[in-house]
Amino acid sequence: MGIVPGLNHTEIPTEDAPQLLGWTPEVKRRGTWTLILSSVSTIFLCTWVVIHPRVDRRLKHRLVHKIALLVKTVIAPELIAVEAAQEWTQARRIMKQCSEYTNGELKLVHAFYIGMLGIRYRVWPKNEDRKDCHTKILWSPQFVWLLQNGHIRWDHTQEWGLLEELIDDKSNADSMAKLIALGGVAKFSIDCILRVYRHLPVAPLESMTLGYIPLFALTYFFWWLKPKDIDTPSVIDLPPLEGTDREAFDKLALSDAFDDEGKPYQESLSQAWRLMPRDFEQEAVQQEFIDMRNSKYGQGRLLANWDPELYRSKLWPVTCLFGISFGALHLASWNIVFPTLAELWIWRISAIVSMVAMLVFMQFEKVVLRWRDPVTIICITSVGLYILSRIGAMVEVFISLRGSEPGIYET
Repeated sequence: MGIVPGLNHTEIPTEDAPQLLGWTPEVKRRGTWTLILSSVSTIFLCTWVVIHPRVDRRLKHRLVHKIALLVKTVIAPELIAVEAAQEWTQARRIMKQCSEYTNGELKLVHAFYIGMLGIRYRVWPKNEDRKDCHTKILWSPQFVWLLQNGHIRWDHTQEWGLLEELIDDKSNADSMAKLIALGGVAKFSIDCILRVYRHLPVAPLESMTLGYIPLFALTYFFWWLKPKDIDTPSVIDLPPLEGTDREAFDKLALSDAFDDEGKPYQESLSQAWRLMPRDFEQEAVQQEFIDMRNSKYGQGRLLANWDPELYRSKLWPVTCLFGISFGALHLASWNIVFPTLAELWIWRISAIVSMVAMLVFMQFEKVVLRWRDPVTIICITSVGLYILSRIGAMVEVFISLRGSEPGIYET
């Protein structure tokens, strides 16, 4: 295949000697910049707009955390969709556990707010020096325990900032903004469908962008009621807890990594990249601490821990199908045109490897970056292969613009 790098846009390719176009300006039809901007803006809508970060009043940590979510979503949109499903499952679980004690008034938005670290409680020093006061996260198991044991009442929780109106007021996105984002994505999808209907080719970049859209829609479905971009948590004072009650309450904390006691690991920006533990990990977190303490291989990094309620349900096979859908949609463009045959096969292999690696990865309920047994190699290898395949595909769609079918610029 030859490449025409200049502005020879009138030359019509033949079957014997197809010609490919290089960079094409916007003259009477769409050009390369139009193609790039439409695809990149759609990916942005599918990532930056859809992510709902946890609450952190420290500006630097908040920004780094959102950037971390952006990177994860661009590279692995399947994992963000599954993460959203897990958070939705947890929120439903909180509602169920609290329904008897809240007259059914605790809604999904409240449960999301609690689960995203929206409530902190003050810890006063013994010397009553208010300058040394710090706050700690009120984890969802602790909130449920306080309700179930009569230490708090639902009709008093408005003092905790749990009124739905207050949460909505803090949230920096509303349903209209989400509908606008959905409209932009729908327009891109319709444009691509019309191109196929009129037998016009779709660029590799557009093909990859289309892969984000089903996962974007699934993520939005689970996070539709979740508050977004909240800057300040609700800070409250706990009721008096003494003796065994205080000990039981403290044991329900899932982690101290997000508290603000000033410990080095709490202030480190690396915390912004960490996944916060979920309520279903309560026993697992404690066991993991024991394993790390007793392991000669040292501390490992938790890469994944699927919600047992979701992982062991009949919905998990369907969840796995969504997990491999991104790579599968790439395969829909099996015969898409690339400048060279080698690049075409890189595209195909990247799609297949990403599907297989993700499917293998999702078969393990918990994946920890630490040696345990030979199966560890399979877990870690699947993660590495997936990341490499995704990076390979992302690089390919941009460098392929140096030689594209002339038809991708027809409208």
